[in-house]
This record gives sequence, C-alpha cells and structure tokens, in this order.
Amino acid sequence: MSEKTLVLVKPDGVRKHICGEIISRFERKGLNIEAIKMIDVPVELAKKHYAEHEGKGFFNALISFITSGKVLAMVISGENAVAAVRQINGATNPLQAVPGSIRGDFATSIDENVVHASDAVETANREVKLWFPELQ
Repeated sequence: MSEKTLVLVKPDGVRKHICGEIISRFERKGLNIEAIKMIDVPVELAKKHYAEHEGKGFFNALISFITSGKVLAMVISGENAVAAVRQINGATNPLQAVPGSIRGDFATSIDENVVHASDAVETANREVKLWFPELQ
C-alpha cells in the first residue's frame, strides 16, 4: 500500500554533510521524494512536533537540539513507506542500530541520532501537515 511519511535530517546530520547520502538511501529503496526543504525550525513548530513529550524531563533538550541548526525536511512516499523508512533509519538508539542503517553508520548518541521518521501512518499524516502545510 502506498503511504507518505515525514523524514527529518536533524541538525547533526546536516552538519555532517550527509543529506545526499541519506536521500540516496531512500531513493535506492524505491521510495519517492514528494517534497523537500531546508529550514531553520521555529520553536513553535518544534513544540508542536514533540507535543507528546511535553512535561517530560528531556522535552527542553529536544526543542533546543532540533532548533540548533538547519533541518532537511522531506515527505517520502511509496509502498509501505513508513516501515521502509524506519528500517533504513535503524533503531532510535544508534548503539542498537544495525550497520548499514543510517543511525548504525552515522550516529553514536540517542540525543543526536541524525534522522527522524514518523512511527505510524497516523503520525505521518499529522507530521506532514505540520511541516508541509503548503501541501494541504
């Protein structure tokens, strides 16, 4: 089933100059880049994106990190896109991510783990609307 999902290359990934490598991994899997933009994330967008974590001890650190530099935001589509993207990204904790996954190859810390991807179709729909309101 064709799906859409949100992918963010977080500030650490942008600083490492690996955006092209990350994009090519999704494209080689047969997924499509539907929309893409490089942005400085406004604090309000960051708070809406991470709303489910508000009140938790790490919330402010999440906001601070995602707003610390440029982010490459993408809408990716294709067959089972949500699961496929999460497989390519690897486990959230890079120390558990398999070699060959983005996090397994480029990240060493759960706090700076290079990429974000929606965890379910419902989440993807909400996140795509937040990050790409111009597509609505």
